[in-house]
Amino acid sequence: MSPTIHPTVNPPRSRLSGRRAEESSAISTPDQDRAPTDSPRSRSGVPYPLGAHFDGEGTNFSVFSRVAERVELCLFDEAGRETRLELPEMTGHSWHGYLRGVGPGQRYGYRVHGPWDPAHGLRCNPHKLLLDPYARAIDGHLRWGDSIHGYVRGHPFRKQETDSAPDVQRSLVVASEFDWSD
Repeated sequence: MSPTIHPTVNPPRSRLSGRRAEESSAISTPDQDRAPTDSPRSRSGVPYPLGAHFDGEGTNFSVFSRVAERVELCLFDEAGRETRLELPEMTGHSWHGYLRGVGPGQRYGYRVHGPWDPAHGLRCNPHKLLLDPYARAIDGHLRWGDSIHGYVRGHPFRKQETDSAPDVQRSLVVASEFDWSD
């Protein structure tokens, strides 16, 4: 099953409202406006289990970060075009959202916004597409180059602002069930 995604290349960095949901597949909170004829395909989801979990109708995305100020879920279509959606909820340091209609085969990653203070171990860099540390599958190939580093080579305290998405692998949503019978 391939989800229908209407990608927007590099959308605005603010939470997308329900009014644009038909264009952008935005994850939204229940109190946002929606077009009356548009059935809601998204909600805040649940914080656990961590990772991407398909339930037969959609996928819950949840990732842990103690320091993030916001987290973007990045969905990729077959052509590699990226759609960025801000995860709407944070519960106990887990950022989460649910998208109905997104299922197995969907490629995704995260971008984390937050403090950049390498001297204290804080290296949030939204220019870097991150694999889901709880992903059960990944897809693609890593291309070595400057874009994959979070810092400028030779200057470990300067942030590397080249987008890494074209050069890194993606996490992959997989089916939760497996038929063990013959």
